[in-house]
Amino acid sequence: MPREFVVWAAADAHVGTDIKFGRESLADAIRQSEGRDPASPAFHWDIMIDTGDDSGAQGLPDDDEGRLLVQQFGEMREHDRNQVYNVIGNHDATHASDDGAFDTQWWHRKWVDPTGENTTFSGVDNSRRPYPVSGTWEHYAFSVGNITFLMMADRNDYPPPVGRGPVGGYPAGAVSLETFDWWKKSLESFGDGITISAHHHMIKETTVASGDWEGVDNNYHGRFEHGAPIGASYIHFVGEEPDSGKIETYLEDHPGALDLWLGSHTHTHPDDRTGGRSHIERKWGRATFVNIAALSKYHGMRNVPMSRVITFTHGSDEARIRCYMHTPDYRPQGWYEGAERTIKLTTPFEAP
Repeated sequence: MPREFVVWAAADAHVGTDIKFGRESLADAIRQSEGRDPASPAFHWDIMIDTGDDSGAQGLPDDDEGRLLVQQFGEMREHDRNQVYNVIGNHDATHASDDGAFDTQWWHRKWVDPTGENTTFSGVDNSRRPYPVSGTWEHYAFSVGNITFLMMADRNDYPPPVGRGPVGGYPAGAVSLETFDWWKKSLESFGDGITISAHHHMIKETTVASGDWEGVDNNYHGRFEHGAPIGASYIHFVGEEPDSGKIETYLEDHPGALDLWLGSHTHTHPDDRTGGRSHIERKWGRATFVNIAALSKYHGMRNVPMSRVITFTHGSDEARIRCYMHTPDYRPQGWYEGAERTIKLTTPFEAP
């Protein structure tokens, strides 16, 4: 039997929004994966990649929503919190307080905590992770066999127009110059294996509704004039520079440097092709871009709760991407075969 490594890619649970309607967006999905929902097929996963927007706050997330998030992660019975690897979304953003009482991005660092800074609150213990991470809350890496995951935080905690600072997160995505430089160096360091990047946002003009104005003109995201609505669906800022093209240019100049980009942010059904692009597209040679979409049903105008399950097989240079529908709103609950894809990798997967 071939050795397989399975990644559950999910995002945009917005737990504080859905709970107002009596729905546990994250906990429901966990129970479904583990076979505790009689209406849904179970599925195996080794790790979960969560690309952010755990919070549903339109302003700043608070401790109550942090406790709610930890409670819902606590629904795992066959898995462990340390099998979940997270990055920050724009709704998770918190700024450093003027009195020094809170550090930058304190909510994510306290309650989500990818590097295990605050185990007492988050339950994350890096020493107990199946694949320990190296780095910081803003950018970190871990490896599984010859796959390297590069995890990058959104920086909507910056002052306007990059972010909303003390009043929450604008839709447009941002990475710091430090993270961008770390990402480039990491891709060059791990170039002989399979490289996967994860960020809350997609790259410009890669997947559905990720072009200029497409996010706000098509009612995916709120329109905030002081927060670069033109780039509401993609990483619009690198540092403080808008629409710099730095990431796009790097990928164009280094074909084969990246195998897979996992993002979310734009909630929609799996057959949407706004802008002429699907949820899964190939660009710049051998890079595949996957919009995971959302677990939330109620946060936004075009939500269809769904996630992706990605299977890597030892010795194969292909990966299988399946689509799981968490409610019957768009398709029958469970697997949607019409959205399944097989993608090519730069090199065969070598299991650890």
